[in-house]
Amino acid sequence: MLIKNASILLGKELDFISNTNIKIQDQRFKRIQPNLGASAKEESLDCEGLLLIPGFVNCHTHIGDSIAKDITLNSSVDKRIHPVSGAKPIILKNTDKNYLASFMKNSCHSMLNKGITTFVDFREGGIEGVLLLKQVLSELPLRSFILGRLEFYQGPIEIKKNIPLPRHKMDELTELLKKCDGIGVSGANENSSSVLNYYSNTPKIRAIHSSETKQSVSISKKLTGKSETIRALNLKPHFLVHMTHASSGDIHAATKRTHGIVICPRANAALAEGIPDIELMKKAGCTIALGTDNVMINSPDMFREMDYLWKVTMGIHKKRINPKEILKMATVNGGKILRKDIGVIENGKFADCIFIDKHALDLEPMHSPHASIVHRASESTIRAVMIGGKIVHGKI
Repeated sequence: MLIKNASILLGKELDFISNTNIKIQDQRFKRIQPNLGASAKEESLDCEGLLLIPGFVNCHTHIGDSIAKDITLNSSVDKRIHPVSGAKPIILKNTDKNYLASFMKNSCHSMLNKGITTFVDFREGGIEGVLLLKQVLSELPLRSFILGRLEFYQGPIEIKKNIPLPRHKMDELTELLKKCDGIGVSGANENSSSVLNYYSNTPKIRAIHSSETKQSVSISKKLTGKSETIRALNLKPHFLVHMTHASSGDIHAATKRTHGIVICPRANAALAEGIPDIELMKKAGCTIALGTDNVMINSPDMFREMDYLWKVTMGIHKKRINPKEILKMATVNGGKILRKDIGVIENGKFADCIFIDKHALDLEPMHSPHASIVHRASESTIRAVMIGGKIVHGKI
């Protein structure tokens, strides 16, 4: 396939190129330069008036709770989403699986329509939960990374005594990892150091929630004398999620010992837990990516996530942030944290991109492409979405 006359955000720095051609071959970007010609049998798309940006990489979701949109709005975090006692696990456990699958599929279509080409899901429900999501995705073109979870949580006594993972759960974990892309652990406060150390030896992606709430930070210190993040690092995670109340020391430790941090600012705000300090994370040299978190709390919309983060962070710190940095969190940095060839329009990367109409009512005239995408673009400005070199939504 040849894409002609397109504006693009090129490479890891999202450099704006006003007009170029792109050759796509074997699902990847093959060549990017002006004056490329199409062969006799090659499909050609004229993209005059369109801006190609990398497909969004939504690095943290829980789409299993798509059935529970906006329940228990005035409850605490634990009452809503605690993995043992919260309303969410009770609803998931008692919902017919076919009914649940239909709403999960709706969320996947919603992501696709909004330009999300890859998502990372912390999947509850053990092996059964993983297989249910794989069933949903079998009919969809979305890229996914499914991080499964054992339905196993320890209390304060087991954590203080450092009780290890039971033998039968070790066997279950082995089977779980055959079915998914890694593990997404609920948090350090539900697992002893022995269990986290055991998980750290698993060969696939490892990730964990950390320092999401003031309460969780306080519990860890009272229970173990250590910060929640330092304990979470026993997992040897590839990335941490949230870090809303992480200390400077926690953030520096995470920067040294992980691929990066995934933040979910809208979810943190909706749960009345504050906003992650991206300025502190940036000063530490941390790679930051974005996720939309629970569907019961938020729509899976990276446009809204970027817009919210950009403005609320400037409002808090009274300091301008380059919108390009926010856009990188939704694209480039996701691929970087996952160590995958996604999130970038560059030779050799997967041809996942969004075709934005530069003449859309909310965007024209587009004086600053990065700012326009971050705080003006929306689902309505998308002309088409491409995954692996194929148009999977909309048309050119």
